[in-house]
Amino acid sequence: MVLRIRKTANQASVMFGTVKHKVRIWSVIISGAIVFAGCSSTSSEQDQQVKTAHVFHGETQGTTYEIIIADAEVHFSGSEIDSLLAAFDASLSTYIPSSKISQLNTGEAYTQVVDPSGFFKTCYQNSKKVFDLTDGAFDPSVFPLVKGWGFMDNLESPLSQNEVDSILAFIGLDGHHTISFEGDSILLTKSETAFQLDFNAIAQGYSVDVLADFLRSRGQENFYVEIGGELFLEGKNRDGVDWRIGIDTPIDHSANHDVENIISISNAAVATSGSYRKFYEKDGKRYAHFLNPKTGYPVQHSLLSATVIAPTCADADAYATAFMVMGTQKTIEFVEAHPELKIAVYLLEADDTGEYTRTMSGGFESYLAE
Repeated sequence: MVLRIRKTANQASVMFGTVKHKVRIWSVIISGAIVFAGCSSTSSEQDQQVKTAHVFHGETQGTTYEIIIADAEVHFSGSEIDSLLAAFDASLSTYIPSSKISQLNTGEAYTQVVDPSGFFKTCYQNSKKVFDLTDGAFDPSVFPLVKGWGFMDNLESPLSQNEVDSILAFIGLDGHHTISFEGDSILLTKSETAFQLDFNAIAQGYSVDVLADFLRSRGQENFYVEIGGELFLEGKNRDGVDWRIGIDTPIDHSANHDVENIISISNAAVATSGSYRKFYEKDGKRYAHFLNPKTGYPVQHSLLSATVIAPTCADADAYATAFMVMGTQKTIEFVEAHPELKIAVYLLEADDTGEYTRTMSGGFESYLAE
């Protein structure tokens, strides 16, 4: 389904009102989405107590996290959340030299590490599944390319064709290494010592799933988990209805978050990937941070953002990244060819006049709020 729309920031502001700060409505602005957790109205003291939302927030993975509990009681502490996220980073953060993934990346031909958390194993296996299904459009072995193009260190350093070719020689999750898991032990064997892994395009979503699983284990039934814009929504908000999430209008480098559309969702994950906030321009040419693992170059099509709804946030995160590489037509064909994945996608493009084109997979329209 394709609709052409033209929307300005002022129109979005008029339609959806001014964002308020955790007083009457939970309108928490995040990267990629805005969540509406419900509005408080005049009610009895008992009703007001039921509608009280409990909020936990902090910093992780170079960004922020927020948890909203719409249950009457909370059965965990903020320190438990922080400890769980610290353990996650100790396994999968490429910014921590002692993490399991960093040890494997910097190791030589044979590297063995012990990871009692199991986070690396699950993330690798999930990544391999998405890699295979997308024919390599999602590839966590692009870490050397990410660094080469300057996106790792916020540098503006376009690569030459020779440099790209030399890096591509050890890119590809289907080669250059073998990996085995035995208990808590991970053994990585590299045929190319330059082979490295980067799970940033799936790990953040996976960490949302980890928190959601933890909350369920503690008996929480109605909650919102967000890390860096990746979301999982469980049950109902504090007004007893599905959670409402706003999709950003894609505006380059904008600190504002104007709402392009709103979805109503429960018991599912949402992730948005976009090329409109992380890019650089050099000598008049724009370089987006989405890299095509086959060519080694940043993607050059008109797709601005991909919002994916999926059963898990790891899948939503990974497929949103893959779809930014694949482009609109291939994305819609992929979603229609894989109903077993139970994913829905919402794509935004723009032409030279600033007109947006919305493209939705068949299942997405049912999530749009009336």
